[in-house]
Amino acid sequence: MSFFNKIFASIGIGSAKIDTKLEQLTYRQGDIVKGIVEIKGGNVEQQINGLYLNLYTSYIKEMDDKKVPAVANIGHFPIFQSLLIKANEVHEVPFSFQLPFDTPVTFGRSKVWVKTEADISNALDPTDKDYIRIAPSPIMNAVIDAINELGFTLREVENERAPRYIRSRLPLIQEFEFVPYQGPFRSRLDELELVFFNQSEHRVELLMEIDRRVRGFKTLLAEALDMDESKVRMTVTTEDIPSIKEKIYQIIHRYSL
Repeated sequence: MSFFNKIFASIGIGSAKIDTKLEQLTYRQGDIVKGIVEIKGGNVEQQINGLYLNLYTSYIKEMDDKKVPAVANIGHFPIFQSLLIKANEVHEVPFSFQLPFDTPVTFGRSKVWVKTEADISNALDPTDKDYIRIAPSPIMNAVIDAINELGFTLREVENERAPRYIRSRLPLIQEFEFVPYQGPFRSRLDELELVFFNQSEHRVELLMEIDRRVRGFKTLLAEALDMDESKVRMTVTTEDIPSIKEKIYQIIHRYSL
């Protein structure tokens, strides 16, 4: 019977199972994620050569003029290197890791998940997948709140393949698209696009694309020539938070005339 159990375990039948249990499901960028991985032994003793947590997100990239879904690894976190799990044994492994500050927030269709993977000799490796919600960091939240207070509303958030000129360690950027529904820019702008990058606990770089509204022949011509959009790059730190609304207003005002 043991021989057949080993054969079945090698194809995933009666093999060890893993179940990741997170302390919570909502985090901010930079938070510490804690939990346990529960390993349940199968019908036979098995050698686990490694246990890993991988953090993933989805994004859109263009291939042959078509938009296709893709997956990016945000972080790789080894839990242990070796463990012998006996038949029917239950083993709990605690873990903790820090969310990278460039983890995309889960607004719109953006999703982030933790995938647990165990490396078992001569067997089909078991996995477990857990979705988590990512809220903005305090500095990102301050920027978004300031834009909302200036009369903009968030229309769409999308993860896209990063252009080379702002690509960092990840192959994607998260683009926030705002539209003015009231306030001083309602009649001046069509939309405001914003990208956060090079993020850390106390600093973030912003790339803003300010799309002016057509208001006559001159701006109509500019739109036809793709000259109605202005790209502005700026750095924001936690020290700027008290005055961030005024700083963003001044920049948008300058490029909306």
